[in-house]
Amino acid sequence: MMNRVFMILAAALTMVSCSGRPESATPIDEEAPIFPDYREVTVPSNIAPLNFSFLGEGRAVLLVCGEVVRERSGVFRFSSRGWKRLLSKRGEDGSVEFTIFTNKDGKWLSYNPFRIYISPDPIDPWFSYRLIPPGYQGWQEMGIYQRDLESYSEKTIMRNDLTGGNCLNCHTYRDGDPSKMVFHARSSFGGTVVVNEGKIEKLNTKTDSTISALVYPFWHPSGEYIAFSVNKTLQAFHNHDANRIEVYDEASDVVVYNVRTHEIAWSPLTKAEDRFETFPTFSPDGKWLYFCSAEAVGPMPDKYKEARYGLYRIAFNPGDMSFGDSLECVYDAPAEGASVSFPRVSPDGRFLCFTRHGYGNFSIWHKDADLWMVDLSDGSVRPMEGVNSSDVESFHTWSSDGKWLVFSSRRDDGLYTKPYFTHIDAEGHATKPFLLPQKDPTRYYKRLMKSYNLPAFTTGKVSVSKRGLTDVLRKSPGTDVGVKE
Repeated sequence: MMNRVFMILAAALTMVSCSGRPESATPIDEEAPIFPDYREVTVPSNIAPLNFSFLGEGRAVLLVCGEVVRERSGVFRFSSRGWKRLLSKRGEDGSVEFTIFTNKDGKWLSYNPFRIYISPDPIDPWFSYRLIPPGYQGWQEMGIYQRDLESYSEKTIMRNDLTGGNCLNCHTYRDGDPSKMVFHARSSFGGTVVVNEGKIEKLNTKTDSTISALVYPFWHPSGEYIAFSVNKTLQAFHNHDANRIEVYDEASDVVVYNVRTHEIAWSPLTKAEDRFETFPTFSPDGKWLYFCSAEAVGPMPDKYKEARYGLYRIAFNPGDMSFGDSLECVYDAPAEGASVSFPRVSPDGRFLCFTRHGYGNFSIWHKDADLWMVDLSDGSVRPMEGVNSSDVESFHTWSSDGKWLVFSSRRDDGLYTKPYFTHIDAEGHATKPFLLPQKDPTRYYKRLMKSYNLPAFTTGKVSVSKRGLTDVLRKSPGTDVGVKE
């Protein structure tokens, strides 16, 4: 009984001692060591609480909006209600100020305060991704998942243990619409899965006229077509190179698939014998097909560092699935000794974000890979200042309103890609990116031995069931894709 009373009194004293600001704190001109680095980031008002860890010494407390938050196991945690209450107290500049105090040897010290800015632009409520091991010879355990960005809830879309441990890749949506999705299953129970308004269809996409099955996809805004590359892809592993893994094409083309007729078509300009074409993407009005193209250097892999891709586009007529008779070079990266991959056009059609790197097309292991932007209104090209790091920035996706961009980065440890989010203003300028929030970010990210791959926004939850996807992959013989006459 006495022990219980003592514990209650001790708890009460702890609450009282943490109910106000530490007295007589000495300011120190240092930034508080925290993870993730949420200092001076801009976040949407509907994002999950940005819990963060204090990595310094001593017992720490946080002062924010007149409220004191105490760390628990080194983590400052916010309830959903408490987080929303704090955000509602933001100042005239839209920011909330955080100050961390630490107690060392009985003395309170205060670090430099920092701010988190709250954007009036909400973010799409869901995003999806693969979780994969950081290697390519064996895919082992793999899945496609989705996360509620307004909470910490994660749901499984599909796992490869349901289909014999095969590779699942290239999940893509039409303008973030969760009811229109495509992804590939390779090896066992292989095929391309198209989800269209609740209907699940399996496709056999290798034809006598193409060098491979369909690979990198992008939906036409009408939902009637999907652009794909077809690639003969190989990989190499370096013993003494900062870029550990190299993925390269021996041949590649770009085609367009008709969802209704199950036929593909192409232009001689997207399937040239002396060029590598890959990573297609449509403009938001559906009238242009953008893609990356390089001179077909060879032989591979001897010449892999000489393959440099520029950014091109060709007119596309969705009425009859026809193409223009000329190519337009949007950005001649090879002329600058560089290469382009992963082009994505903003929903308003003004900006095109891409990954720029020294050579090749598969940049996810290239440490020099950065995000760049083309202003399509005047053709100007520039790096995305404030977004890039000293390590890899690679795949990226626009939100449905074009106000946010999610991208993959290896900036934290050089090994695992993690998803970062940045706000894009009307002139295409980006804010300091922030890492996907977690309940206990240090514990979660240190224990996670997988990479986030192909992050993609969705405007809602993908509702198609794992069982439905599994049954189609396992049981359906698949529909053969033909060639448009």
